[in-house]
Amino acid sequence: MANLDVRLEKAVNTDAKAIFDIQVDAFMPLLEKYKDYQKNPANETIERVITRINNPQGGFYKILADHHLVGAICVHWKVEKQFWISPMFILPEHQGKGIAQKAIAHVEKLFPQAISWELATILEEERNCCLYEKLGYIKTGVKKVLNEQTTLIFYKKEMEAGTD
Repeated sequence: MANLDVRLEKAVNTDAKAIFDIQVDAFMPLLEKYKDYQKNPANETIERVITRINNPQGGFYKILADHHLVGAICVHWKVEKQFWISPMFILPEHQGKGIAQKAIAHVEKLFPQAISWELATILEEERNCCLYEKLGYIKTGVKKVLNEQTTLIFYKKEMEAGTD
């Protein structure tokens, strides 16, 4: 686990199908569990992936573990120094290996100008909440109920000025 080589590579249009397939695989169990058909990325189209890849105010990065494509992380910003992670996903068979932790650490280093990072996750998914809290993300208090069994919870991480 600890010695997995995790790298990020900027996605290009020719990666869209592979990323889309992984996104569906990663989010389908959550879609089946929570029935959040409006927000769940498993219900998105490949066109949405292509839009993210080409967003001038963001970057979509492939997550490679030991040179194998295992997921992706999308970063975007509305204000130059305030960044948002959405979505991030890892193939189910590669989850729980520390890959997401390394991917977030890498993406934070890619944008040293960031003064804050924000993301949202499903409150009911305790493993996700624990992951983000372990990485220094703090609940903002903002919640959005998607349906009777699903609540999105928002996190924020303030970066220290002058850190790398």
